[in-house]
Amino acid sequence: MNDKKIFWGIIGCGDVTEQKSGPAFNKIKDSKLLAVMRRNADKAADYAHRHQVEFWYSDADSLLSNPLVNAIYIATPPSSHLEYAIRALKLGKAVYVEKPVTINAREATLLGKAVHQYNGKLVVAHYRRKLPMFLKIKKMIDEGVIGTIRIVTLRLWQNRTHTLTTKEEVGWRTNAEISGGGYFLDLSPPSIGFDALFLWPSFIL
Repeated sequence: MNDKKIFWGIIGCGDVTEQKSGPAFNKIKDSKLLAVMRRNADKAADYAHRHQVEFWYSDADSLLSNPLVNAIYIATPPSSHLEYAIRALKLGKAVYVEKPVTINAREATLLGKAVHQYNGKLVVAHYRRKLPMFLKIKKMIDEGVIGTIRIVTLRLWQNRTHTLTTKEEVGWRTNAEISGGGYFLDLSPPSIGFDALFLWPSFIL
């Protein structure tokens, strides 16, 4: 995909895509948000209208079948990540999936096998390590500004109500069948991923 424009399709255009990913796709060279999908047709249409998106759908098959879309951003709850990702990979589309990548380790293994089987491209939304604050911390660590790091303590302070994460119709983050593990699985990956990638890179396979 290095030599052509990326035309994005979003499966699950909920609140997480309002600022972080949806509009951002249009701010990158050779990248355009072309289609969105949400099961609620009215909300899908409203999203497309507000963000000037050409195509909108209320089912994933219609979006995946759009021949112009060559990259899929999966922003649904984790329980459907595996299904949508494999369907996109089968069609030869690149996949960008929200964290956590799947609902459990078994599904992650299946997804990894699918990537190899279909010779596909899949990345997970661990983008924070490229934000200025994180890059500054990494620079300080690399330069030894704060000495040799021997232990790291991470704390996340947040009210237990789900309204402080994103506004949602149902509290799926606390339903293990949908989220895989509650708030910890949803909110801890960015911090743990930063920790492992920057401080103990040898742990990353």
